Amino acid sequence: MTDVVDELLQEADRAVAAMREAAIRARALHARAELMRHMRTTAAKSKDRPRDVAVRAVVDEWLEAWALTRSTWPHVAEMEAVTVAFHDHVKAPSAATDAALRTAIAALDAAFAKAGRPVADQMAWRSMCAHGWWGQIAPPPPGQGRTDRQWPARPFWEEGCLPQCL
Repeated sequence: MTDVVDELLQEADRAVAAMREAAIRARALHARAELMRHMRTTAAKSKDRPRDVAVRAVVDEWLEAWALTRSTWPHVAEMEAVTVAFHDHVKAPSAATDAALRTAIAALDAAFAKAGRPVADQMAWRSMCAHGWWGQIAPPPPGQGRTDRQWPARPFWEEGCLPQCL
């Protein structure tokens, strides 16, 4: 027979599992969306510059925000390609530039994923604009996160009560 306490514990376990799944999904979607929002905003600030100058400036700003350098980061070409698409779209928004932007974002996602560096993780762990709660959902592996932030050792749902409370 399952008593009321066991039922409550089972219900709580199911709720925590659902919360964990929702938090992981929300972090991935939010970090990726925030990167794209930043890209659109930064591209819009540079749209009146010549395309090559604007793209270089935006990529340089992105690399700086992620504490990376052109010489050491292997995905600069992908960053430039998506930046070109953002520049073209903010300069002359249309269905065609939106489609090109979607294709460029998908290519960026694919390149980062293939390298084991999902865009959402990179945004969450590298960006100076990262939201603090992202690290509470998925802390970076050692050596992956910005050194100017304090990172939790594990996701918040793994933080339990004091041993004597069990």
